[in-house]
Amino acid sequence: MKPTIGVLVAAFSIAAYSTIAQADSPSVEATEHAAKADYKAAKEQCGALKGNEKDVCLKKAKAEYTAAVEDAKAAQKTTHARAEATEQKLEAEYKVAKEKCDAMSGDAKKACIADAKAQYKQ
Repeated sequence: MKPTIGVLVAAFSIAAYSTIAQADSPSVEATEHAAKADYKAAKEQCGALKGNEKDVCLKKAKAEYTAAVEDAKAAQKTTHARAEATEQKLEAEYKVAKEKCDAMSGDAKKACIADAKAQYKQ
């Protein structure tokens, strides 16, 4: 059984995407650490202000910190969801390939199943 180009591209894309996603997206912890540093600096800048201006400055700094942390969490969830969806798609394609092998028998069937397992990383 010869692998189709689409299947090979899908398998390569999954491997490349997961590697890129891990390399390009900082962890939530790293983003939170950077956001805390930014928040601390912003609070220090608010120190020179007085009254309502200071209160607004502090609330804005806190809002920016919260937004940065929540954006990082959302990005992590999105990356995880994409990886999970890709995994589920591969599993479904593997089941199709394995079903095609059922029409065969003996060594041909064994070879077909082995090819499907290798192709879909099962």
